[in-house]
Amino acid sequence: MRPKPLHGLRILDLTRLLPGPLATQHLADYGAEVIKIEDTCAGDYARTMGAMNGATSYFYQVVNRGKKSLRLDLKNEAGRALFLRLVASADVVVEGFRPGVMDKLGLGYATLAEAKPAIVYCSISGYGQTGPYAQRAGHDINYLGYSGVLDQIGAPGGPPAIPNLQIGDLLGGSLSALLGLLVAVIDAKATGRGRHVDVAMTDAALAHAIFPLVEVLAHGGVRPRGEDLLTGGVPCYGVYETADGRHMAVGALEEKFWLLVCDTLGRPDLKAAHLATGTDGRQARNEVAAIFRSRTQAEWVDIFDAVDCCVTPVLRLEESLANPHIIARGMVVEVGGVRQFAPPVRLSEFEPEAATAVPEAGGNSDEILAGLGLNAAQIARLRADAVI
Repeated sequence: MRPKPLHGLRILDLTRLLPGPLATQHLADYGAEVIKIEDTCAGDYARTMGAMNGATSYFYQVVNRGKKSLRLDLKNEAGRALFLRLVASADVVVEGFRPGVMDKLGLGYATLAEAKPAIVYCSISGYGQTGPYAQRAGHDINYLGYSGVLDQIGAPGGPPAIPNLQIGDLLGGSLSALLGLLVAVIDAKATGRGRHVDVAMTDAALAHAIFPLVEVLAHGGVRPRGEDLLTGGVPCYGVYETADGRHMAVGALEEKFWLLVCDTLGRPDLKAAHLATGTDGRQARNEVAAIFRSRTQAEWVDIFDAVDCCVTPVLRLEESLANPHIIARGMVVEVGGVRQFAPPVRLSEFEPEAATAVPEAGGNSDEILAGLGLNAAQIARLRADAVI
């Protein structure tokens, strides 16, 4: 039996809240050993953020499974010394503090690279390690605002709409961090030298705004919100309300699909309006909207399930979790009695094992420190001195 893809990779995770913890959870899902290091005070305050499930929040539980936990005071000289000993056995350090914080602690990249040249050091921040905004506070909504992404989300004539999927945090802070650190790990394995991976969530959101960039290149600026190809500017691609106040997603960009949509709706006369814009486009969209409002979502699902033309229901998440395709793909798992999303990328000859539930804060401290050669008396002394 093949070992897990990331077996043998040790990650020291200093991150909190969402972007970093989700990135390292993905690494744990594929076999990496992730040691979550929290301070001896509040630790990761996501533990108590939002609805609680016992001692920890649901939020914390769905982004920290499969990890080990060590409480460590990095402001304490003994705590820093222990961290450096951990670095000697680690491959990756992931941190999400403001630029300069780790340097002030004496644990910046230069220090760790001197101690272990092969270490990969991934810093996740809103605006990056350099630039005039580097020290600014921010959240997902701010990164999307600066990157031009938020301006593009919303209905025609309305204000920008705030998505409930944190594009900057997840695309930038989680997935881009994974990309960067794994690139650096491959390089380190080949050369023996690690790198400082600088992940700015604003950069990542900007770098994926492909269609707005195309508009700028072609016309000098973006189209008004809600009026381009993918935000409701044409009849063949958009969201239409149904008789029961639900919605259907129509994604018939290719002409062959739009022709099927029109035939299914009994309106072959609308075929010519496929990519119509302006007055003709609005008129065609209004006519399509009136048709969709004539039946319930369930009725439309029954009709379009038999037609392969990219027309599907807009589900609520609780419905998605029960969807037969989602279930068949194994995308819903239970960890510690809590339903969660399974690892999203399938690999041949690899089936993710049942992950361990989130650990108590410092729940693996004795095990981890014993692995560094500390005996029970030494660990007890560190605990008495509030180092761990």
